[in-house]
Amino acid sequence: MTSDVTIDQLREAIRNVPDFPQPGIQFKDITPVLADAGLFRGLVQHLRGDFQAGDVDAVIGIDARGFIFAAALAYDLGAAFVPIRKKGKLPYTTYEQSYDLEYGSSTIAIHADAIGPGQRVLLVDDLLATGGTAAAAAKLTNRVGAKILELTFFIELSFLQGRNKLTDFPVRSLVTY
Repeated sequence: MTSDVTIDQLREAIRNVPDFPQPGIQFKDITPVLADAGLFRGLVQHLRGDFQAGDVDAVIGIDARGFIFAAALAYDLGAAFVPIRKKGKLPYTTYEQSYDLEYGSSTIAIHADAIGPGQRVLLVDDLLATGGTAAAAAKLTNRVGAKILELTFFIELSFLQGRNKLTDFPVRSLVTY
């Protein structure tokens, strides 16, 4: 399925917010894209890429903005939606994966029965920055035996070289800064 919305239109709709959440950060605000139904639908179609219904068993969204895109994409593909959340946010038995942040560490989790061995999955998030969260999510996905078809991001901050932590997987980003 092709989109009438161009990548340039999506890029133009992303709002740059200087010094948020702290001085020196140029925050990429995606809410203008979400607030425009046509742009949002076009974004989902671009995230879909060449995948068709039946190609994907589940779309995994990374907490929290990744949920927005992964759920819409899962619906569009007729696939299941699976959330990867911060530790302590899922109510059932989970697998966990810790990873390093710039200052400290964090842990994410997935329900132990969310996806099974051999299932074909897309891992989706809004932003690829340093790659730590995405790499941890990919490790969790591999741990349950699923086959990652692609890691897909709306935005990539290439100067942070997050892609370097994901060399074992196909990675696709729509808008790169």
